[in-house]
Amino acid sequence: MFKNFTEGIFKNNPVLVLMIGLCPILAVSTTVKNSLGMGAAVIFVLILSNVTISGLRKFIPENIRIPVFIIIISTFVTIIDYTMHAFIPELYDNLGVFVPLIVVNCIVLGRAEGFAYKKGIVASFLDGIGSGIGFTFAIFLMGTIRELLGSGTFYGFNVLPQGFQNNPVIFIILPPGGFLVIAFLMGIMNHLKRSQA
Repeated sequence: MFKNFTEGIFKNNPVLVLMIGLCPILAVSTTVKNSLGMGAAVIFVLILSNVTISGLRKFIPENIRIPVFIIIISTFVTIIDYTMHAFIPELYDNLGVFVPLIVVNCIVLGRAEGFAYKKGIVASFLDGIGSGIGFTFAIFLMGTIRELLGSGTFYGFNVLPQGFQNNPVIFIILPPGGFLVIAFLMGIMNHLKRSQA
């Protein structure tokens, strides 16, 4: 049962191993704050949609399961979208359209189809937490590297010397920098997997 939790974090990390859900990773990982906000939203949606789909799986007809999954997922995305808009408007503005797009995120829909529809509630809950933490881990690493090198800050606080802050590596916070950082992280993950085999 614990394997359902740990697999999504390391062995089958949705971003660094399976390479799904890359669009929000590349778009919003320019700062740690944005990264953690998006990670929290995905964890919320993953857990609740996995548990709901697992609980209702015997009542969902096979031939309309995907539309039902999307309705369930979109319900929880709407909740987190409105909650962010009401209580964290700055983060909501920074994340923009990528919060509503969680509805069609391959990670969430993939876990609903590949796991929650076939397994029990507890296993689906653990899978949702594990996959959500795996996503958050990847986007947090991306946000940390990109914010440190791109602006010399961490979570908005100056942490690098003033000389570096005056001459940051702007390229890293631009889209090509996002591709470079994620390629670097995927390379490290592949190296770690091969060394353990």
